[in-house]
Amino acid sequence: MSLYEKYFLPKLLDCCCGMEGFQKKRAQVIPRVSGRVLEIGIGSGLNFDFYDFEKVTEVIGVDPAVSSVALAKSRAKDFHSKISFIEATAESIELESSSFDSVVIGFSLCTIPEPMQALAEAHRLLKSGGSLFFLEHGLAPEPNIQKWQHRITPVWKKIAGGCNLNRNIEELIIAGGFEFKDLKKKYIKGPKIASYLYYGEAPKAKVN
Repeated sequence: MSLYEKYFLPKLLDCCCGMEGFQKKRAQVIPRVSGRVLEIGIGSGLNFDFYDFEKVTEVIGVDPAVSSVALAKSRAKDFHSKISFIEATAESIELESSSFDSVVIGFSLCTIPEPMQALAEAHRLLKSGGSLFFLEHGLAPEPNIQKWQHRITPVWKKIAGGCNLNRNIEELIIAGGFEFKDLKKKYIKGPKIASYLYYGEAPKAKVN
């Protein structure tokens, strides 16, 4: 890990992902979460302020980025030990299947190297009837913006901790075995290549 990745990048991501547009979407999605919660890609803990801990019994956060998790642990001190952490990759989470009521993925599916494996883990760990709550930026609808997203992504990944600008979040979630209860898509304030958001709730699909 470079000095940039260890010291500068976590604070940069915390600042960027804590901007007003992202926080407004957190305020629309995270308070709906309930029960025992797994947060995949917990990062620096920017979702913590939006959980309703009258409905949430526990949050377990998973993230391999030790420097970001250190920021999250500092924020978690205000929440009376309801939040704990596992330093692991999203693609391999050593927890019991069907043991969570809710899974949250917020602005991290763009960065996870193997997003389908991460979604498979989310699906495995959710109870029947459980839901995935998601907030992500990704592929824009206009072809001209998509062109620039594809063009810029290789460089962007190097400076933004592996973040991909051009993932189709809707298609990934459906392919991961979920069905949308609520899906919203819109631009927030900022450069169009990085500000098209997908957010909502996707229950675990029923097996026929």
